Amino acid sequence: MELTFFGAAGEVTGSCHLLEVGGRRVLLDCGMIQGGREAEARNAEPFPFDPASLDAVILSHAHIDHSGRLPQLVRNGFQGRIHTHAATRELARVMLRDAAFLEEKDAEHESRRRARRGQEGVEPAFTRADATAAVRRMRAHQYGQPHEVVPGVTLTLHDAGHILGSATVEVELAEGETRRRVVFSGDLGHRGAPILRDPEPLEQADLVLLESTYGGRNHRDWDATWEELAGILERARHDRGNILIPAFAVGRTQELLYVLDRHYAEWGVDRWQLFLDSPMAIEATEIYARHWQLYDETARQWRGQQANPFKLPNLHFSRTANQSRAINRIHSGAMVIAGSGMCSGGRILHHFKHNLWRRETEVLITGFQARGTPGRALVDGAREIKVWGEPIRVGAKVHTIGGLSAHADSDGLAEWYGRFHGRPPVALVHGEADQRDALAARLGREFDAPILTPGLGERMDLANPERLLPAG
Repeated sequence: MELTFFGAAGEVTGSCHLLEVGGRRVLLDCGMIQGGREAEARNAEPFPFDPASLDAVILSHAHIDHSGRLPQLVRNGFQGRIHTHAATRELARVMLRDAAFLEEKDAEHESRRRARRGQEGVEPAFTRADATAAVRRMRAHQYGQPHEVVPGVTLTLHDAGHILGSATVEVELAEGETRRRVVFSGDLGHRGAPILRDPEPLEQADLVLLESTYGGRNHRDWDATWEELAGILERARHDRGNILIPAFAVGRTQELLYVLDRHYAEWGVDRWQLFLDSPMAIEATEIYARHWQLYDETARQWRGQQANPFKLPNLHFSRTANQSRAINRIHSGAMVIAGSGMCSGGRILHHFKHNLWRRETEVLITGFQARGTPGRALVDGAREIKVWGEPIRVGAKVHTIGGLSAHADSDGLAEWYGRFHGRPPVALVHGEADQRDALAARLGREFDAPILTPGLGERMDLANPERLLPAG
């Protein structure tokens, strides 16, 4: 009975952990590595295990850093089932198709470049057909319903409150006379966040895998966050500029639309032309609208009044490239929500090219920015970034709205872990080293619990989950 950490160990992205129980192999998540060019090149490397040897996969939620390599897994021989929440299956269909399109496009571009040098072309890591095949292998579950994934592994999903369908994964393991309960937090949501319920607390575990994205930092409180947003909108209107919001297509985009709808009159939102410039975000928003039963009580009441809480009177959906280009003819009064969330690609770069150098432009950073991404450079105060190789001066005002994070902060993570009886060992994953180590120090100090910080490839004998074994 063993657990091996193959991703998100000392870094945020690339979530991937392998359970081996009674001769069965079950993977927890299979995510892409995100960041700079060097980090993302690791996605093309072979898996450190044989995909054909896996019996099943459990997917915590649809974000690409948790789901993005599933098509590669299928392409390389995986033939089992992928178990996840029903809403995650819908969102993954959209997100994996988009990821595959980008893979195909990048491979085509690279092949043309090589052809000009007389070299052979390259194949994409996976295709849209592989993405479709991965989604077809998904089996949908609801929160709180136990299901035997394979003999010896029983799965129960719990609401993680991070994005629609996001789950904390509880697995009960049996091998001979040994029984273990492992809880994988997935990505825990920010308490009090718009739309979704707060993360569900659990009390029993023999081992906890806990994310640590913001393990050493607390977010601004919600009232201060709304005041900050209102102030930015007012200043931007006074400066007669545009507002650019790089946002993740799933989760952050829907929260922003919901909040703008709730404060429509109070913040003067009607004075802006709003653009959702992302076909994937448009599809994800339609999925959010359908799954209203997963909202918290406040959002369900608001939906009862509004029918669709994401359909503002002045909101335009930009589905086509021509519709996106037309936005850049507007020099004042446009609020544009576009991907990618870390500014590493997508339509937001077109808007940067036309607006980032302008002093009257406001840029709102509303989510985590991985090291090596243009978004992280903006957060760190860069005065110039490159857009498709062209240097663009940063004349815009850049605001980091940390209070809008979809991740639990240090207080939230400590509170969630503190609900477990008996202070089980906790392995910290999904966090850069400084945030992970800060949370390790806090949990050790407050709870006197065994804290582990696994490195890539390190293993754990679940019969004795208080120590790590070397890789291999």
